[in-house]
Amino acid sequence: MKPDSLKTVAVEIVARLQTAGFAAFWVGGCVRDFLLGCEPHDFDIATDAKPEQVEKLFPRTIPVGKQFGVIIVLEGGHEFQIATFRAEADYQDGRRPESIRFANAEADAARRDFTVNGLFYDPLTKKIHDWVGGENDLRAKIIRTIGAPEERFGEDHLRMLRAVRFAARLGFDIEAKTFAAIQTLAPKIKIISAERIREELMKLFAPSSWSPSFSLSGNTLQHELQQPAARGLVLLRASGLLEHVLPELAATIACEQSPDFHPEGSVFNHIILMLQKMPVDADELLPWTVLLHDIAKPVTAERDAATGKIHFYGHEKVGAEMAEDILRRLKFPNREREIIVAAVKNHMQFKDVRQMRKATLRRLLMRATLPLELELHRLDCLGSNGNLEHYHFLVEQAEELKKLPEIIPPLLNGNDLLALGVSPGKKIGEVLYEIRERQLADELKSPDEARAWVKTFLLSHGG
Repeated sequence: MKPDSLKTVAVEIVARLQTAGFAAFWVGGCVRDFLLGCEPHDFDIATDAKPEQVEKLFPRTIPVGKQFGVIIVLEGGHEFQIATFRAEADYQDGRRPESIRFANAEADAARRDFTVNGLFYDPLTKKIHDWVGGENDLRAKIIRTIGAPEERFGEDHLRMLRAVRFAARLGFDIEAKTFAAIQTLAPKIKIISAERIREELMKLFAPSSWSPSFSLSGNTLQHELQQPAARGLVLLRASGLLEHVLPELAATIACEQSPDFHPEGSVFNHIILMLQKMPVDADELLPWTVLLHDIAKPVTAERDAATGKIHFYGHEKVGAEMAEDILRRLKFPNREREIIVAAVKNHMQFKDVRQMRKATLRRLLMRATLPLELELHRLDCLGSNGNLEHYHFLVEQAEELKKLPEIIPPLLNGNDLLALGVSPGKKIGEVLYEIRERQLADELKSPDEARAWVKTFLLSHGG
């Protein structure tokens, strides 16, 4: 069964709660996005109904945070978070409150992080309830804490990263006092768990189809599209958060490069330019290959005394090791970590593709990670000298390889070699590798040709 429209079901849930005599509103990010003209990805609902009353009204629920007044409702093929109006107090660990009490809607709005996330909306009457000044800040394109920023950030230090994320992705400015508080409190971000930091950074750097810089004139809403990841990195630096969440990346700020290859200047500038060029529909791991591909340049930099040129010998190998450490620290899943590290390790191969042996080139083209690595190479070029010669060459070669499906499967396997008399052990792998090299070089084109080559090999080298 096809799920019902998310928005339609969100309206129906509010209607059911109100019909039962409860107050109920859309709240938080869905209201913000709705008012910006962006289709919300989820709808959170706040109500004065207690968790037990919500459970009675809806047949399928999950008591995910019942002790905090939060119930997940499963309706129309979607999940909705329904939370009882509450106030919070006694934050001890910079993460969560020690106590809560059920309250009214105005108190619930006051406990939230930023004014633009503190709006309540009744989809039945189409009325906005604004007790925190969020509507004005939404129009002015400002991220501002609800109440004193030191208190809001003291309650949950992750809110500092969230402020940067919202500003970058919405195209907003961070209000001066809010930004000053982030700069002062930035070191406290290290108290937050690596998993929560990773999730915020993934959202901050994720390729995005839009970041609305908007203006309101009557009922007219105008959008301006831009890629927010680059602005997010700039804001991380300016806020002082970068040196605490990604200190290795902060080191690239002062790392200069030779202008003949990198007219853009420092490694940090190079990375920003790459993020600005990132496609809106890119792989979600692409930003991380961009952020980490030159991460070792500060520690491998050498200046030639005679020419004055700056070299970074082996930075891709050292960078792969550093990327591994960084991604482990941030608790990236194993598979994602392996893909990103491979892209970092391989990214310098692309400058030599025209000089590669055919077999070597075809091995590169057949890597499962090629689409990601190739896009990283394209951005690497666009973020420096702009020369896409190797990129276009690889695209052409990849298209040619698609016309040769017989190249993809190996001609022989280990059992074939044993049947031909090759001795078990290390030699099996060596012979298979040689056969594959010759196949990719178009020297062996069929299993029969490969068997004949093996027989000749055995005569000259022994079994």
